[in-house]
Amino acid sequence: MTKLTPAQETMRAAALSRRTLMKSAVALGAVGLTAPLYTKNALSSSGELNLLMWSDEYPDPVIPNFEKATGIKVNQTPFSQNEEQINKLQATGGEGFDICSPTQNRAPQYKDLAVLAPFDMNKVKNHSNLIPSMADGAAKLWTWEDGLYYMPHCWGSEAISWRTDLWKGDPNTLSYGSLWADDVKGHTQGRGHSFLLGIGLWWDKSGKMPSNRMLDGYKDEENFKKLWDPILAFAIEHKAWVKQFWDSADNTKSGLMENDVWIGQTWDGPPISLKKAGKPVNYQAPIEGAITWVDGISLLKSAKNTDQVYAFLEYLQTPEVSAQVAEGSGYNPVVNGADKFLSDQAKQIFQQAYPGESLMNLWPWPAEPTWYAEIRSQYVDKFKAA
Repeated sequence: MTKLTPAQETMRAAALSRRTLMKSAVALGAVGLTAPLYTKNALSSSGELNLLMWSDEYPDPVIPNFEKATGIKVNQTPFSQNEEQINKLQATGGEGFDICSPTQNRAPQYKDLAVLAPFDMNKVKNHSNLIPSMADGAAKLWTWEDGLYYMPHCWGSEAISWRTDLWKGDPNTLSYGSLWADDVKGHTQGRGHSFLLGIGLWWDKSGKMPSNRMLDGYKDEENFKKLWDPILAFAIEHKAWVKQFWDSADNTKSGLMENDVWIGQTWDGPPISLKKAGKPVNYQAPIEGAITWVDGISLLKSAKNTDQVYAFLEYLQTPEVSAQVAEGSGYNPVVNGADKFLSDQAKQIFQQAYPGESLMNLWPWPAEPTWYAEIRSQYVDKFKAA
């Protein structure tokens, strides 16, 4: 049996925890979303909070309810890609923000960036509410010399979404290779680096290019180039298959609904939101395994409103609010008991997205050293410019 990395252990445990919790919730009877039981913190019942955030990870009523409960005004600065956030923090040194929202596997880059401050764990009142595998996974990657620099906020996956009325393939054999079939030429979407990774996972699964599920590419630049050079050549040769490169939740949705995309490699949130709204869209893990990620919260050295930061964490790390984040975004909660507050529809969609043994076959993004991010960007630029 293949030895699991810490990231794989974290995501598998979290996913299986969610499935177990959902079964328990169904057995007990569904509970509707309610206003969270949150009491004003006397130290943080006014003021403001400056939040650098993913554009779709704080759906209403999460922030309005927090503002109402605490009197704290939240100033939101949304972004759509990790690189956008990193560039903004590099340019400002973090000035003007109290909280940023890294993806968990980017820990080495943020350590090098040196704009974060460790949390005062005596002030993180609801840390014990986090799913243990999530808390442990964050601690393994984000504990440096003077403390913990990261709290998980939500988790999700990147797999295959498609138009149920346009893509005519078989979901039972769904693969990253489905994006390059002859019958979808000119109708696919994805991110540049995700497209390339998906090709590698497809080739590894099929035996065309053994790569330890592409993990060999994280060893050093020589191994990266050995794997990614033929992948890049294939992608450039098949550039005509790509209808659009998406770079946000919004244009993922518009690709599916307005830009003649039939099938794509996307995050789970956008297509699941469309599916909930009754649109002809589905989302599912392919045979190679869904790519998984965790997004979180980090405190900036430049933060001026630290009491408000801890009040926000106390609020987010409750089952009711974690469920509201998941219900509204289409992603997944990180707090124990949140599944009891999800709708029956959300529970059913989760089961459909990960059929059979899918939860045993997840592919978490590994920690990315700075050299990896830089060289991967070069390959993506060549693909997109071709």
